Amino acid sequence: MIIGIGGGTGSGKTTVAQKIVASIGEAGAVHVPQDAYYRDLADIPLELRHRVNFDHPDALDFELMRSHLESLREGKSIERPVYDFMTHTRKPETIRVAPLPAIIFEGVLALFDTRIRSLMDVSIFVDCDADIRLIRRLERDMRERGRTAESVIEQYRTSVRPMHAQFVAPSRKYAGIILTDCGFNKAGVDRIIGKIRSELALSSS
Repeated sequence: MIIGIGGGTGSGKTTVAQKIVASIGEAGAVHVPQDAYYRDLADIPLELRHRVNFDHPDALDFELMRSHLESLREGKSIERPVYDFMTHTRKPETIRVAPLPAIIFEGVLALFDTRIRSLMDVSIFVDCDADIRLIRRLERDMRERGRTAESVIEQYRTSVRPMHAQFVAPSRKYAGIILTDCGFNKAGVDRIIGKIRSELALSSS
């Protein structure tokens, strides 16, 4: 089964995905992050890559996402891309992902594409206040992606915030489950895990 988790940047999507995998077990569930599917910009000069709007759907390779999710649903392994956020290119190596019983597909635009949504057995939107999301984005990009505070704030103001309003927030209506409290809603996460366990038990019986 495929579980889609959408929501704004820094909303807690990855936290929820990790909790599900930890509960189901690594032998039964795998996390496939949408962040791995940014388009390779190796053919664009480095100084121009930083000007790309990475918060717009066009920055993501939805065709490859759909193909990989379809393959996993069909019981086939995939070679998941590894994206380098420092250079905005795909690394030569890939990560092999096996078709485990539960595929957790997570990202800001996980619920955006109609054909990808059609593959999902469970769809979740993680809600979180904008100020918390901004703080989390700032901390992550400075810690993991070598960004300055000024560049993160500028990107948030000019692209993250408007793209959230235009594309991410509207995808909330497609979620079967709305999870509040920035991914720390333990009761809600536990209910989701219970639902997934029940669906997996049904499918294996």
